[in-house]
Amino acid sequence: MPSLDLNLVRVFVTLFDARSVTLAAERLHVTQPSVSYALSRLRDLFDDRLFIRSREGMEPTFTAMQIYPSLRDSLAQIDNVLESNREFDPQHSRRRFRLALTDLGEMALLPRILAHIHPIAPDIELEVIALEIDKVGEWLATGKVNAVICSRPITTPGIERRVILNERYVCLLNRDHTSIGNHLSLEQFIAARHAVVAASSGHGLAEDVIHELGIQRKVSLVVPHFSILPRILQESDLLVILPQQIAAAFEREAPLKVLELPFEVPPFDVALYWQEYTTRSPAQRWFCENIIEAISG
Repeated sequence: MPSLDLNLVRVFVTLFDARSVTLAAERLHVTQPSVSYALSRLRDLFDDRLFIRSREGMEPTFTAMQIYPSLRDSLAQIDNVLESNREFDPQHSRRRFRLALTDLGEMALLPRILAHIHPIAPDIELEVIALEIDKVGEWLATGKVNAVICSRPITTPGIERRVILNERYVCLLNRDHTSIGNHLSLEQFIAARHAVVAASSGHGLAEDVIHELGIQRKVSLVVPHFSILPRILQESDLLVILPQQIAAAFEREAPLKVLELPFEVPPFDVALYWQEYTTRSPAQRWFCENIIEAISG
């Protein structure tokens, strides 16, 4: 097989991660025909279709799945060597960084990050990826994201961690709830109807404690995101468990009230995670350091 061009490797890895020619072109800052042409060359080189169009996007073939780990790791090593010897000027850079956040992170942390970064790096692009807690280890390893902010520990080898925030859980409900005043008892908690955010959001510590304590409650609504909760709560008698800072923000914006939980849930850390080897890149190091400053400073 002829030697493999580095640009073709980059297209292959990006297309494998994105599963979309359009999205791959956006990430590579090239046109869609350029990606399609590169894919045609890759198919000739490997004598395989590599990707097949489906309703879910560009699905990799068996051959593509076999070669992906080696090409991904090789590309990461090459990029790391190049980045470690490349200066980074935030004032003039147009680089794109990708940050995985929950929707809570978007509401509570993203404004602070942008307010800190944009004055010193006005032309960089920040792409926020909706966090899926079961995939973040792979995302960091493959370079799909530069960093992740979440409260769930990420134990994948080679991942760096820095605590940026300390939090605790509280209960949020309608200010004029029909049966709960300014104190929430365990009996009231159990008798009430609850809204729960899906575990994939990365916030599940309180749910784990409830399970360990054997508390049985009535879950009436499960939603994928936190952002819809203020409107739901002010028009219902539902209760929801939230981190204190975002619950307080919701309370300021809507006729809601924050109450302490009737059982103890340990406080938790919100941390920034990134791939250890990428810190040799001046751009990556700048990105992580400034997120830490924005949230912890």
